[in-house]
Amino acid sequence: MPDAIFAHPRLAPVYDAFDGDRDDLDAYLAIADELDARVVLDVGCGTGNLALLLARHGRTVVGVDPAEASLDVARAKDGADRVRWIHGDATTLPPLRADLAVMTGNVAQVFVTDDDWERTLRGVHGALRPGGHLVFETRRPERRAWEEWADTAPVLRDVPGVGPVEQRLQVTAVDLPLVSFRHTYRFLRDGTVLTSDSTLRFRDRDEIEASLNATRSVERHGCLGALLTPVAFHSMPSTPVGGTVWVLQRHRARRPRRRGASEVESPSARGSRAVG
Repeated sequence: MPDAIFAHPRLAPVYDAFDGDRDDLDAYLAIADELDARVVLDVGCGTGNLALLLARHGRTVVGVDPAEASLDVARAKDGADRVRWIHGDATTLPPLRADLAVMTGNVAQVFVTDDDWERTLRGVHGALRPGGHLVFETRRPERRAWEEWADTAPVLRDVPGVGPVEQRLQVTAVDLPLVSFRHTYRFLRDGTVLTSDSTLRFRDRDEIEASLNATRSVERHGCLGALLTPVAFHSMPSTPVGGTVWVLQRHRARRPRRRGASEVESPSARGSRAVG
């Protein structure tokens, strides 16, 4: 269930006003260029800022999000007809054969259980072509970002078509690796007050690598080959989360080896080969 800040019909339309100009998204455009990605999947696309940016630069883009209200905002923006919008999540995607999948901002941290995280990785794996990449960002726990949130002052924005709206942020629980917080919005025109509660999981590098290794082990046992392998990670202080950007690659399918007339497969090997 998506948080109210994304799913509520009055909160989703004001989200962009408090999210800044998102010039950090240029980093993802550069990554798409570097990887020569022509088909891009934006997981947790929200109000569509990155998906639309990529589409304006000639990419074929699919944006998926579980919050219909956020997708309604995205569909109303200029150029929205260039993007394929899907209401759902990574576990319900068709085989898109995407060159690149991205999870920006907080998206990779909203999967607070190991099962949800693994199911998301499997879903992304199925949507990528062999050799395709997944890029996502996470906050580093040692930076203790929640301590900065606790000192955040109220923010007032004049939202076109809505009027003045005040946003307040409150940290409600710190039980690492989980951190919970609440956004409170006051619509000054009519006095309406709405809240949105969120929880993020702060995974460190070791935990992320362990989760990827665990996923690959399960896949090998099931004779499906490896899922996604880290090929790079970078410190990205310019992104909203100010943390680490991970680059993972889906393994390419292996070509079956031909056997000669005199080559015999042993019974113990039959059915045990991994297929990428």
